Amino acid sequence: MGTSLQPSQINSPGKDIESYLSSVHSIPILTKEQEQELALKLYEEDDLDAARQLVIHHLRFVVHIARSYQGYGLPLGDIIQEGNVGLMKAVDKYDPHRGVKVVSFAVHWIKAEIHEYILKNWRLVKIATTKAQRKLFFNLRSKKKSLDWLTKDEAEKIASDLNVEVKDVLHMENRLSSNDSSFDAPAPSGDDDEVMSPSQYLEDKRFDPEVIVASEQADQVNKEELISALRMLDDRSKDILQRRYLTDDKATLHELADEYNVSAERVRQIENSALKKLKSLMVDFA
Repeated sequence: MGTSLQPSQINSPGKDIESYLSSVHSIPILTKEQEQELALKLYEEDDLDAARQLVIHHLRFVVHIARSYQGYGLPLGDIIQEGNVGLMKAVDKYDPHRGVKVVSFAVHWIKAEIHEYILKNWRLVKIATTKAQRKLFFNLRSKKKSLDWLTKDEAEKIASDLNVEVKDVLHMENRLSSNDSSFDAPAPSGDDDEVMSPSQYLEDKRFDPEVIVASEQADQVNKEELISALRMLDDRSKDILQRRYLTDDKATLHELADEYNVSAERVRQIENSALKKLKSLMVDFA
């Protein structure tokens, strides 16, 4: 199927989430016959309006799924928007001849987009990079019976239910219960209870007096050698280099060509030749 519905073609929650939710729930649910008719138009005729209608009439389903992911501390509007992207992808790939409803087919696509969004934005440090870790990330909270740390028996049961290692269960529990800290967070204000960020333990060598002095001396030597080398060029070559590289208001090849009454290509040749000679002279000075 060639039709591809773009996210910009469907209203997103934006900032006024309550208004969006109200609008979505006012959209009627399609009957089985209406859904089949629209799906066939899309599949067989690439009818973009049919695709849009299928998406619009299933937006409330995305909201229903998105609400179950509110416990991760991310804006509901953003979660819904990602779910809408998944719904559009599902509608684009839906085959009405398979005998399943759009809702049943779209669940995987909606959840996949929401999962990807949550994993990218939940913490500073990326979490759940493997299939087993992703399974734990989205199931561990619901399987814990309390806010206390898992006992050995509870961890073993969860590992068995999800077909993962016990150590992975314990690692994910610890990861979900911890907080990320910025590598270069602002320095403490003076309160003894504040914790320094990792970057504040590193030695800053940018202001090492020895390095600063050596750098300044090297810059001065290079500057003197450049001035000496420029003096050994002919006046035209020296003028072209200075105006092409050593002034704020740099001249173009065509401007210099007009001034010297030659072609721009000739100015470029003079420039390249002067640069080579300048480089050779500075090597000799060194």
